[in-house]
Order: sequence, then structure tokens, then C-alpha cells
Amino acid sequence: MNLSSKSLLTPIEDALDLLVAQLPLIVEHENIPLLQAKGRVLAEDCVSEIDVPSCNNSAMDGYAVRVVDLIDESSSLRVTQRIAAGEIGVQLRSGEAARIFTGAPIPEGADAVVMQENCSSSGDQLTLLQSVRVGENMRLAGDDVKAGALILGRGHRLSSQDIGLLASIGRESVTVKHKLRVTLLTTGDELVQPGSQLQAGQIYNSNFYTLSSLLESLNMEVLDGGIVPDDFEGTRTALLAAAERSDCIISTGGVSVGEEDHVKGVVEKEGVLQLWKLAIKPGKPLACGKIGATQFFGLPGNPVSAFVTFVLFVRPCLLSMLECNQIRPQKYTLHAGFAAQVSGERQEYLRCKLLGDEHGNVSLLPVSNQSSGVAASLNQAHGLGIVPPYTSVAIGDSLEFIPFSEILY
Repeated sequence: MNLSSKSLLTPIEDALDLLVAQLPLIVEHENIPLLQAKGRVLAEDCVSEIDVPSCNNSAMDGYAVRVVDLIDESSSLRVTQRIAAGEIGVQLRSGEAARIFTGAPIPEGADAVVMQENCSSSGDQLTLLQSVRVGENMRLAGDDVKAGALILGRGHRLSSQDIGLLASIGRESVTVKHKLRVTLLTTGDELVQPGSQLQAGQIYNSNFYTLSSLLESLNMEVLDGGIVPDDFEGTRTALLAAAERSDCIISTGGVSVGEEDHVKGVVEKEGVLQLWKLAIKPGKPLACGKIGATQFFGLPGNPVSAFVTFVLFVRPCLLSMLECNQIRPQKYTLHAGFAAQVSGERQEYLRCKLLGDEHGNVSLLPVSNQSSGVAASLNQAHGLGIVPPYTSVAIGDSLEFIPFSEILY
């Protein structure tokens, strides 16, 4: 289905739903060391072969006891052994206690651990200063993970916490989807690379650096397609070359309707245009399509528009191509700390700061300059506040908010 035929401006959620169904999928996978797996998408189910912890152990420093021996708080026990983490004690008998340390296995016969702060000792004699219950201060075998349990499923994108969890069950490697090969190119005769001397009318190519960094945070293989001149043949040559070596192409600039905007025309001539123009602000002139079997995303040239369309639209699509099971960012509802007149036909994504008061309440406050050309506004904000189409905002109204922490990893 050609999305561009549906309407002139497509709501972003509609566009995502329809495009995701058409995206090419990465089926290749590889087994890699666990320490290299952060941010990669699992191509297997990970099932634990062991209990974690593997045995009952002490949750703190203290004394392992048999609760049946404790008739009252004045009961006295004889300390007969000392058990450190990694050591195995012997069975506790009636009237005995074991000095035990955090993580050490609970000796046979013991059914509770008394905190050392709640005991008084003299020589090998131990007196409890307060009562204790069966199971107190013990971590039971399998409390964390049980043998046979599904730990992480296929399609899960691995976080640092996941790496630690997999290590805890003894995994040293995991099977993950191959990295996406993404060619990143930028269009515009005015662009020069940082480090060069600016001439009149030139600007530095900041979009490449922003998008390259975002792609690398997603563990994509980034291929530099260079700066593409503002002419049809140069654009055509660059896009066809990129299609030969990539799973996906991302360009910035050249997707509007100006005489020097050639990207959309090349895609229509050499491939299929699936979508043009989203009903969002900033970021309306976005083009999506295919050149051969290679997926293409043409982002606006303004730096904020390029950033917003990438994190809200392209990022979910790239994760979907890897068959990731969580592609959309989490949204939170916060109160507006500002008022605004009725918005237009496009859904607005305001760069907002989080503003806290003396009572711990947090509200959204847009940064002062919302121009799509002001890249510094992204550094001043904590995330994107969402204003639906044809909606006014009053102080205290509830708005959805996407923190940058949800979209920059």
C-alpha cells in the first residue's frame, strides 16, 4: 500500500503502523560475547539452566539459628562454626548457632539468620536481643531466578541490567540479530565538514554527527554516504550506490518542494515512495520508500526536524526491522506549566524542560525558542511534550511527555 495516497499529511501513529507492516526484516543472526551484546536484539529465547541463588544463603552478616531452639528472647546458643561466602558449613544441632556472613550458604538445620546488631556474644555464647521468625534474613534458592525459567525472550533489546542477569545464569555469549547496515548521507551544496574553514553561505554538517551518534547508540553499522550535491544526477548516483551496500538509507535535506530538493524525485523514479509528509511539527517533510530492496528514509534538513523525525519515526522502524518487540518509546503524563493557543493540524512536539516545585510536583515548560533550526534547544530540553492537533493548553492541563532517556538509547 502506498501511504502517500491516503492523505496529504499522515498522523505519525498511522504512518508507523502501516509502514512497519512493509519493512524488510533482518533474518541473519550471530553469536557474540556477552560483554559485546548491550543494545543488540536477541535472536533466541534465553532460559536459565540453574537456580539463582543456587542454594539458601544469608542476606546479611549475623548468626544462623534454629528457631525451634529460641524459647524466648533470653535464650542462649553456642556458636560452633564460622561460615564465610563461598564456604560450606556443617549441620546445626540443637542449641547451636553459626557465625555467618552475607552470601554464605545456610547450614543444614538452620532456618533463620539473626542480624548481628540484634545479638550479644561473649566467647562462644550467643544471646538474642529480640525474636526471630522462620526464614528471616534468608535468600532462598531460586528466589532471583528459577531453573527452567524464561529470562529474556527473542526480540528483546539488551540493556546493561540484562547483561548482568544473563551473566548470573552463567551465559558467556548470546545469539543476536546482525547489525543493520545504514548508509547516512546529507544533501546540500552549503554543507562542509567540521574542521574546515567556513566560507560565505556555508554551514557545518551537524546532522551527520547527530544521526551517526544516534545510530551508533542503536548498535547500527554506520556507512558514510558523504555530502550529496543539490542536483538530480548527483542525488540519483548517491542513492543507488547506497542501496547496493546497505539494509537502509537515511538522508537529510532535499525532501521538500523547492527547486533544489531532488531526493523525493529520485526515489519516485528509481524506487517506490511509501510516504511523504507527516502531520507533526517539527518534521513535516519526511519521505519514506524503497530503492530496490533497501529501505529509505529522507529526513528534513533542519537539525531539530531531523532529530525529531529520527527518534519518533525512523528509530522505531529500524528496531522493527530487527524484529525488536519494543519499538515505541514510553510516554508519561505530566502537567503543563505553560499556556498555549490552539495548535494547528499537526501534532506538536515541544522541546520541554522538567520544572519541579517545593512540593515535589513536576511540570512541563517549553524552552524559549521552538524554531526547527535551533539545535541548541535540544540541549536545553529534557524531552518532548506532545500537544495534539487543534488543542489549546492551559496551566495544569495533562500532556504526554517523552523523556530523551526513552529515545536516546
